[in-house]
Amino acid sequence: MVDNNTQFFKTQPEKTISVEGILEQVYLALKEKGYNPVNQIVGYIMSGDPTYITSHNNARSLIMKAERDELVEEVVRYFIEGKGL
Repeated sequence: MVDNNTQFFKTQPEKTISVEGILEQVYLALKEKGYNPVNQIVGYIMSGDPTYITSHNNARSLIMKAERDELVEEVVRYFIEGKGL
């Protein structure tokens, strides 16, 4: 006898993370591995080369979820708001 029942699978939606959260997690992963996080993140933003970011704690995959211009936007926003402008 042939079983023609369709099987349904529920998948968990991927958790969304803010650009701020991405930068924070990537920063911590780079620092943990002994890199200079600022230099590495700037290198990635300027070149688009993901090898500037360690794969430790999934940081490389994480940073690639945000567009580079979004990363720059977040950094500029953080700076300006910190200055109270």
